[in-house]
Amino acid sequence: MSQTIVLKQLQAAKQAAQRLAQLSTGQKNTVLKTVAKHLQNHHKKIIAANQRDFKRLPSDYALADRLRLTVDRITNLADSIRAVVTLPDPIGVVIDQRTRPTGLHIKRLRVPFGVVGIIYEARPNVTTEIFSLGFKTGNAVVLKGGRDADCTNRLLVQLIHQVLRRYHLPTAAITRLDPFDTTATPALLGAHGLVDVIIPRGSNRLIEYVREHATVPVIETGAGVCHTYVEGSANLAMATRVVTNAKVRRCTVCNALDCLLLDKAIVKTLLPRLAKSLLPYGVLLHADTASVAVLKSCYPTSLLQSAKTSDYGKEWLSLQLTIKTVANFNKAVSYIQRYSSGHSEAIITGQPRLAQKFTQQIDAAAVYVNTATAFTDGFEFGLGAEVGISTQKLHARGPMGLVELTTYKWVITSNGAVRTV
Repeated sequence: MSQTIVLKQLQAAKQAAQRLAQLSTGQKNTVLKTVAKHLQNHHKKIIAANQRDFKRLPSDYALADRLRLTVDRITNLADSIRAVVTLPDPIGVVIDQRTRPTGLHIKRLRVPFGVVGIIYEARPNVTTEIFSLGFKTGNAVVLKGGRDADCTNRLLVQLIHQVLRRYHLPTAAITRLDPFDTTATPALLGAHGLVDVIIPRGSNRLIEYVREHATVPVIETGAGVCHTYVEGSANLAMATRVVTNAKVRRCTVCNALDCLLLDKAIVKTLLPRLAKSLLPYGVLLHADTASVAVLKSCYPTSLLQSAKTSDYGKEWLSLQLTIKTVANFNKAVSYIQRYSSGHSEAIITGQPRLAQKFTQQIDAAAVYVNTATAFTDGFEFGLGAEVGISTQKLHARGPMGLVELTTYKWVITSNGAVRTV
């Protein structure tokens, strides 16, 4: 595939976006319901395609959990689309309006971006989630997935195209770029005038590459270096449950816990509990000196290492966890402020005053009190699905749903108003 072919694909997506912007909420919801049902009806084909992807990969493939689709996960994909159907359509909503002394009546309306480009790695769920959110908001989506998930993504797009044809809609509403074409990414990033915004989802390296090379506006969905601070007054049973869930539920996702901070006063009482809870999952602990002193008597040495400087501020994306002891609340906040990626941070405490201070002082997209960071997710936030989790502050922050895929325009009416010469 040459850049010329990619350019034609993007031009088709631009034309498709103009058609999608004219659809009613009812029309969009009908299509999405059909897509959800169609995916479930073809779950065997999807799983077979997913297995073909795995056959091309090494047995120790690091992102296997993100790539793998099962019957239950395909059901979740369909349910995610149905959840988007139930959400209010933001397109055409009047954000605000006013009447001026000059006779102007001014309204600000939500409208689609137009064409949204997504560059992502081994996450086939992104394919369906982005389509559902983009379609509901009248946006065409251009997808540049990873090679690892090529068979799965290709089939998912084909199944969606079948539904679009049934309703006489342009298949370019969801456009898949060939992941093996080395010209595709540069063409997408430089498609100023055809693509309205680029959203990368993946590793720090991918996000940095997109940021450095794109001439199209970029919304960053950055790395998730997530901390949980267990303050001295915390309920230890709660802390053990929350920390374990945040680490082991799905360790390869961006909201998984990377670093546990705990007050020195509770090191000897909390760590034995936590060790018992984490051991069945085989979590490798990178612990500081004070933590190692406690853990060496209750945790296997094969799963216990002394923390290195490079372990602090690291996103593990695996069953590994950094443990750092701190003297007090202020030290914990300072540590998080230094190493946070601005994604999700949590405190476990029995003191409401400290909880409030934590939420005020920690600068992150999602700040939790007595809750696992695993909840930073569009579905859990009631967004139906998510485009990604933005760690920047312009336009969107945190889980991005329907509203975050819109911009606005001003509509001005009057009875022949003119400005004074």
